Amino acid sequence: MQITILGGGGFLGRKLAARLAREGSLGGEAISGLTLFDLHAPPAMEAPFPVRCLGGDVADPEQVAAAIPDGTRVVVHLAAVVSAQAEADYELGMRVNLHGTLAVIEACRRLATPPRVVFTSSVASFGGGQEARLEDDARQLPGNSYGAEKAAAELLLQDASRRGMLDAVSLRLPTVIVRPGRPNKAASSFVSAILREPLLGLPTELPVPEEFAVWICSPRRAVDWFLHAMAMDTAPLGLDRGINPPGRSATVGKMLSALESVAGPEARALVKPVPDAAVEAIVGGWPASFTAERARRLLGFSEQESLEEIIQGFIEDDLAATRAERGL
Repeated sequence: MQITILGGGGFLGRKLAARLAREGSLGGEAISGLTLFDLHAPPAMEAPFPVRCLGGDVADPEQVAAAIPDGTRVVVHLAAVVSAQAEADYELGMRVNLHGTLAVIEACRRLATPPRVVFTSSVASFGGGQEARLEDDARQLPGNSYGAEKAAAELLLQDASRRGMLDAVSLRLPTVIVRPGRPNKAASSFVSAILREPLLGLPTELPVPEEFAVWICSPRRAVDWFLHAMAMDTAPLGLDRGINPPGRSATVGKMLSALESVAGPEARALVKPVPDAAVEAIVGGWPASFTAERARRLLGFSEQESLEEIIQGFIEDDLAATRAERGL
């Protein structure tokens, strides 16, 4: 089985690739090769199968086609420009988030056998705000360009599935925490920062009130969901290829209490309230909760861990590497 990960140099792409390398198979079938594609070629990695590492533009159809050669069975499309950056730079967001998906569809159309395409959509493709608890059939009504681009890409992938060009599963990921490395340009970057930076012994700013709620998931669970989506039976999906996986709704205050439980009051004391109206305007429009019954009961997606387990997972998986990367 040949697999391609677009956005394979990002933190979730690297985690997924490492998991595939450890397991050597997907859905009971041996992996014969893996292609990792990103803006810059991802670092080489050890695996029990050949790994190609390519750099290129996800909006360039020919470069994407080279990353998805004939014989590719699964494509995981993680490549994206994140929320605040897409809002600040409309042209870049459209190019990567929308035209990049069009390039993926075009590449898959060329294959002799339509591949499974797992697409990372986002909670940002919905509106509703803090009081919302959305059902699985809730209407997507994004309040930002990033969410609009993700919702449009979902529809295009759904139609391509209907036409038999590919077999899409669109996962509307919650905010993934705790992200390793450094803060990025996502509006939700602070949700990881208020946990990661104190664990590194660094102060950080909280741009929203402690009662602010966020729909979240861990990197471990996100990778589990990718693997499940890559091999699942898609017949129960029918025409509707968008899935709200079972994340967890938590207030910032509860996250900080979990941080204090795991790392002590001195860690929580490093988080300082500094209101940021621009950040709150973006993330405040995202729903804080989903029922996620379809993913949980019908489609077999695994449940989210507790907040304490999410923080402990970061400590076990990523804290040492993050500290080394940042020279701490």
